[in-house]
Amino acid sequence: MKEIEEYLGRVLVPREEIRKMVADLGARITNDYRGKELFLIGVLKGGFMFLADLVREIRIPVELDFISVSSYGSSTKSSGIVQLIKDVDVPLNEKHVIIVEDIIDTGLTLTYLKDLLSARNPLSVKICTAFDKPSRRKVDLKAEYTGITVPDEYVVGYGLDFNGILRNVPDLYVLDEKFYK
Repeated sequence: MKEIEEYLGRVLVPREEIRKMVADLGARITNDYRGKELFLIGVLKGGFMFLADLVREIRIPVELDFISVSSYGSSTKSSGIVQLIKDVDVPLNEKHVIIVEDIIDTGLTLTYLKDLLSARNPLSVKICTAFDKPSRRKVDLKAEYTGITVPDEYVVGYGLDFNGILRNVPDLYVLDEKFYK
């Protein structure tokens, strides 16, 4: 069994910078949604860590649920086909919805989710992402709440995985290239 360190290249975003980013996003969301009914939807599996940290920084009452989709399978490249695996459990009508995602890459998954959830009559649907890779975008999609823009490299840690592992790494790393080149 390999050790975690064998998979990791260089640190891209240290945990202290991630903590500050999460606190800043939480404060912005708190200010923007004060007095409104807010519903956060975490995108599984990668978004769980970011959502758990973010919700603790939001200082207004929120409901939350999870949704799960797949566009990767076991490959390191998106297939472009989005499949719904787990839907939210409650109606979204008359609620302000924020989709909470770990990273925006091509934008195909979040475009699918935004369209899917918008059809359920919420008051609004916005996107909050911890990390953004705009250089990979295949569709015109921009998050209303963006944490940190990252370069076009395979990143792991803070919820982002490589073949199901490394989500537990607290910093954001570039995956050692021997695993994907």
